[in-house]
Amino acid sequence: MDFGNLKMYIGGKLLDSQDKSTKKIICPANESVIANIAWASSVDSELALDAAQVGFKNWSSFTLEKRTDWISKLRDAVLKNEEILRTAIMFEMGKTYEASHEDIEALINSLNFYPKAMKTHFQNINIDDEENTHTHSMVYSPVGVAVAYLAWNFPLLNVAFKIGPALASGCSIIIKPSESSPVSAYILGKILHDINFPAGVVNILCGDPEQVATTLSKSTIPRLVTMIGSTNTGKRVIADSTTSIKKLSMELGGNAPFIVFDDADFEAALDLAIGIKFGNSGQICVAANRFFIHKNIFDSFLKAYVERVNKIKLGFGKNEKVDMGPLINFQARKRIMNLVKDAVNNGAHVETGGNIPEKFKKGYWLEPTVLSNVNSKMKIYKEEIFGPVACIMSFDHENEVLTLANDTKYGLASYLFTKDKDRIEYFSKNLDFGEVQVNGIKYAIYLPHGGVKDSGLGHDCSHYALEDYLSKKRVSIAI
Repeated sequence: MDFGNLKMYIGGKLLDSQDKSTKKIICPANESVIANIAWASSVDSELALDAAQVGFKNWSSFTLEKRTDWISKLRDAVLKNEEILRTAIMFEMGKTYEASHEDIEALINSLNFYPKAMKTHFQNINIDDEENTHTHSMVYSPVGVAVAYLAWNFPLLNVAFKIGPALASGCSIIIKPSESSPVSAYILGKILHDINFPAGVVNILCGDPEQVATTLSKSTIPRLVTMIGSTNTGKRVIADSTTSIKKLSMELGGNAPFIVFDDADFEAALDLAIGIKFGNSGQICVAANRFFIHKNIFDSFLKAYVERVNKIKLGFGKNEKVDMGPLINFQARKRIMNLVKDAVNNGAHVETGGNIPEKFKKGYWLEPTVLSNVNSKMKIYKEEIFGPVACIMSFDHENEVLTLANDTKYGLASYLFTKDKDRIEYFSKNLDFGEVQVNGIKYAIYLPHGGVKDSGLGHDCSHYALEDYLSKKRVSIAI
């Protein structure tokens, strides 16, 4: 598949970079070139900042109803172009075609949800005056230009989490997709151009982070910097942003525990333990990394889990009925294989997988892998794996597993399976994570998504996300 030469979208125009630089984008499934994108520099970043500033003045003057009309027009155009967007996601990520639907669904849901959430939750609030000398109100206003840095694992889902609240609140936005998966975002830019979306409200460009991200973060124009990515990148962005007082919202790394007690629904826990680990080849921020299984069911759970993992079918292609694709690039696979090697050298046992599949000569494939006898001193226990490797460990007591689960600098998602109501209450209170999901797993645009500790600031999804894009102003009028 060749998507051809793709241009940046800045100020309502499709543009080449100022220095005419381009970059070839590679499909991780077969290492074929799938697109040649305009590769932005600091000059292009400055152009986007200026365009976003002009776009904000225009967009913020629109009524919510007028903004909603434009957002609906974008939603309809996305639906019209769903096939090419899904195909682009499949090729730039190597993910299954079926899985690409999640990105489109998230984008549509976001464009539907946020105008309604804005209307429902962020109307002006009156404040009583105790002396009856004034009237007071809290007025919500769009914060200004937003800059969004996106991870590569869900190219348009990550766009969805940022573009919906930005547009509904009245902000303009500069979107920098990942260098690894910018194709679908660039196609979205063309869609915006083709429907004559108001100029400068959405700007999309990609380039070397040292050129693009540093320029955007250090500028005093953005009033909000938001991102989805690694904790280390988040720290760099925070440091670069200190040239002015900016709002920050960040969904960063995770190291989710998956705790199963012996009274849990065994089959339900087993099913979800497969999906939340090997979906998207394990390249999910909320993927379970550390599986803590009660000693009474450990052997049976491990056996059943390995049997399920051995049935996972690898493959790539729109017409292929497969369960898992490759990793995003060579570096990602090498890093994960080094984590597995370190664990084995320190006593872990490979129950299945751990190798590069023989039948895939090109691409960045890795067998779905299960490790046992993992302990808290291993790198794979401490670091975010972000790949198809599950670490299965046993535990005996509640306090033991709670300590193990919280033994991480990350605090995004956590999962608990038990029927004991007192235990559910205890763990829900004491698991040090932004999300605790009990006896099931659910994510939706209307549910808050955010972490604590090194996993981030603020929230994506739900009306809470809009708080990052809005400022509050008190207006007091003497009677």
